[in-house]
Amino acid sequence: MPQHVTPPETLPPTYRQNIQGFREDLIQAVSKYAQPDYRKAFGQIANTFLPYLGLWALMIFTVLYGLPVWTTLLLSIPAAGFLVRIFILFHDCCHGAFFPSRSANRILGYISGIMVFTSYEDWKRTHIIHHAASGNLDRRGVGDIWTLTVDEYLAASRFKRLVYRLFRNPLLLFTVIPFVLFIIIQRFPSQGAKKRERNSVIFTNIAIAAVITLMSLTLGFQNYLLIQLPIIIMAASAGMWLFYVQHQYEDVYWEREQNWDLTSSGLEGSSYYKLPKVLQWIVGNIGLHHIHHVRANIPNYNLQRCYNEVPVLQTVKPLTIRQSLKSLWLNLWDEQNQKLVSFRSISMLPRLASRPVEV
Repeated sequence: MPQHVTPPETLPPTYRQNIQGFREDLIQAVSKYAQPDYRKAFGQIANTFLPYLGLWALMIFTVLYGLPVWTTLLLSIPAAGFLVRIFILFHDCCHGAFFPSRSANRILGYISGIMVFTSYEDWKRTHIIHHAASGNLDRRGVGDIWTLTVDEYLAASRFKRLVYRLFRNPLLLFTVIPFVLFIIIQRFPSQGAKKRERNSVIFTNIAIAAVITLMSLTLGFQNYLLIQLPIIIMAASAGMWLFYVQHQYEDVYWEREQNWDLTSSGLEGSSYYKLPKVLQWIVGNIGLHHIHHVRANIPNYNLQRCYNEVPVLQTVKPLTIRQSLKSLWLNLWDEQNQKLVSFRSISMLPRLASRPVEV
């Protein structure tokens, strides 16, 4: 039976007047979907890991038998898609959502973490912080995309503005930065990491080094790079785009600490990125991100059913691929108008035209 929550056909700002009662009803409505299922979990392992390893085997065949490089690169495209899907399974494990067993989540989390060049315990910690602070202007900086307000940008030094503009440039943000993030930055513990997280990073790094060594001895280091680099570059870029568009769109939710609310940050600050069915399958329903931020421990394989059966979740306006491209040029949060704006637009805001700038 579909679950019913009290709000009307759309989700107006007035629902915040009784936000606590609304949240309790909403959590109760979606709680039945936060039930991991071994059958579905192992099914996803089979339809994700096996094709990925099969593509790796084909790519090894192409390099060992001297087939044209383009055949290897062509196979790297679907392989990158499956690696993105492996990261989604890794992500579910970090939330304790993929298996009913905590130990099973941890084991698969470590294994898939090695494959996606990400430490399970350390990423889990920072990602939980992200969920607890998403959309909170006073708690930015952990597990999110660097975002400045208009006022912060105008008050920044010229050097900081330049760095920020470079960071937000799509040519860097979705190519160089994700590569550096996955290959270099994630080889080190995050700030504030405890012993468990630091040990997880060390273990993951040793395992990655062992895989590279084994591949180099059997396949050749250059051949290994020919296979691995295109896959990780494309998968990291796609992953960065998905994470970006989940919380970077014009009418996204940002509030100061005193006004911030967890439910609002989920329903208004996390997008429903409506993708074609094939892409939705590849990214493990992560486009239903508003549901994920309402209840993070709903497994990816239950998200679509949750959306179909809980009407209030359908009131969130979908973000299409075409609409999402506009987000590429939205770089600053305008607190007065409560929306993301472009660098170009701030010069046209009368209230800022005469404001002195610190350099």
